[in-house]
Amino acid sequence: MSERRAYYDRIRGLRYEPLEPGDLLMTGTPEGVGAVERGDVVMRGSIARLDEITVNVARGSRAEGARMDDAKIWEHAGSSRVPARVYTDPDVYQRELDRIFYGRHWSYVGLEIELAGPGSFKRTQIGERSVIMIRNRDGEINVLENRCAHRGMRFCQEKTGTVKTLVCPYHQWTYNHDGELLGVPFKNGVKGQGGMPAGFALSDRGLTKLRVARRNGVVFATFDASTEPFEAYVGPDVLRYFDRTFDGRELVLHGYSRQRIPGNWKLMMENIKDPYHPGLLHTWFVNYGLWRADNESELVMDARGRHACMISRRSETIDGEVTKGVTSFRANMKLHDTSLLDIVHEPWWGAPTVCMTTIFPSVILQQQVNSLSTRQIIPVGPDKFDFVWTHFGFADDPPEMQARRLRQANLFGPAGLVSADDGEVIEMSQQGFTQDPEFSTLCELGGAGVENTDHMVTETLIRGMYRYWREVMGL
Repeated sequence: MSERRAYYDRIRGLRYEPLEPGDLLMTGTPEGVGAVERGDVVMRGSIARLDEITVNVARGSRAEGARMDDAKIWEHAGSSRVPARVYTDPDVYQRELDRIFYGRHWSYVGLEIELAGPGSFKRTQIGERSVIMIRNRDGEINVLENRCAHRGMRFCQEKTGTVKTLVCPYHQWTYNHDGELLGVPFKNGVKGQGGMPAGFALSDRGLTKLRVARRNGVVFATFDASTEPFEAYVGPDVLRYFDRTFDGRELVLHGYSRQRIPGNWKLMMENIKDPYHPGLLHTWFVNYGLWRADNESELVMDARGRHACMISRRSETIDGEVTKGVTSFRANMKLHDTSLLDIVHEPWWGAPTVCMTTIFPSVILQQQVNSLSTRQIIPVGPDKFDFVWTHFGFADDPPEMQARRLRQANLFGPAGLVSADDGEVIEMSQQGFTQDPEFSTLCELGGAGVENTDHMVTETLIRGMYRYWREVMGL
């Protein structure tokens, strides 16, 4: 047996089997093939004719002409057992971008208060496509794709700023705040030479303009003009909790936190649809009653299960049944600085002290006692995402409340006394999915169905999201 043949027999499990488009090489550098790294894909050929094998150097991508086998991605019925490939497969991720982030879904882009006046802009992303939220001279807000209509350059590099016009530095193509092309250098040529064709029209080459929805100071956008109206998309049950925080009062911006988490973007959506974990993972929550299994609570979804609210009321007493055996509970842990728990009830809350709302696919709206923020999810591959926190309050907050909101924000964010735990467990979960593609999760606390509940000992919201996800993904 030749050395090359023996090599392939080893990596294919000690048996001969022709290589097909899409087959994965595990490791090695067989003679005449070229460097092969983990995750590289064989494009064509067979063991019998090694000279015909070529290797796609884009790691993790499938061979030219190879198709994702939908039936093998999710083989279980229902939505309670999520396959590892859902978090790791690059073709699943690409379909998510196409069908979810660039399809008929509303994605969060920011708060109106981030745009102070005409020409104020904020650069962000929907999926992996860079967009610019900008206020025009009439006070309207547009969301434009950050891609020059000439040669495709992502021309805006600043995160925020104020501009009279949008100018691509490559060839100075210039656009107004509505994305309309205003001018092209040398459009008519120079001294009778060159120039654009006679049929060229500025009006045909504007920036891609997204459809925008604004509600009570929050801005969403969609690439698909046929997306249903925002209010119908969210649904009345979730919308009433959206309006509980964003009720039309003037907002004020307190600042940002940013982090990159090495995990699949859906893991953060899951995390805030998981009322089971806070009273187990987070020492702060279980010790000080901010979120425990004995709290009065309610879980609410929209009719399709994609959006959800976790509503809870802080417990002032400790129920031994919910802390017994919980390793994160520290009965003797005391605060030297009690100002972090200086919680003042606000009339607009009603009874709940916490409301965490997920608007699929891209934002979490946080009201954790007096701390308020939006948390934007920006995928940057199947195995990582950027997480952007925008901390805000209300213009009529007295100075004491503004200070309280900022102080309580230390519980959250990348280094938060609570939220740092979430980033770490998401990273470790992604590592687990990567090491075994045949693994499936078990999200069956409270059963395998999807329903609203009046308790938090359940994973129903996660099941609801994946029921919808399977529908839109066709898996």
